[in-house]
Amino acid sequence: MRSDLIFGALTHVNNRYQLCQLASKATRKLHKPNTRLQDTTNDVLDRFRDTVPMSDSSEIVEKVQVQERRAA
Repeated sequence: MRSDLIFGALTHVNNRYQLCQLASKATRKLHKPNTRLQDTTNDVLDRFRDTVPMSDSSEIVEKVQVQERRAA
């Protein structure tokens, strides 16, 4: 069930709002035509349960913020 996938993903992401944002972005990027959106969402949540989805994105956000500071 999807609730089990959500609670599994919450082990790596503490904030439910942030989990929702990350899952929606990942679903948009991983979705393939002619497949159900629900299946793609379940696959994303399953991946979040096994890995830390924010480990790479937080580093990218920090790099972008540093670049913006230099430009200003």
